[in-house]
Amino acid sequence: MDEQLRIILIIIVSVSIFGLLVFVFVKNYIKRKLEYYLSEKNKNNKL
Repeated sequence: MDEQLRIILIIIVSVSIFGLLVFVFVKNYIKRKLEYYLSEKNKNNKL
């Protein structure tokens, strides 16, 4: 039972870390795209 519990905990921790990394990556990607499009829009409005 101890071995099974250890494996389950390792899987849960690994999935959590992977999910957190994906979340941070996607958040930063969307933030950069949003800033880029907003700066492009502001450039077009000023012309």
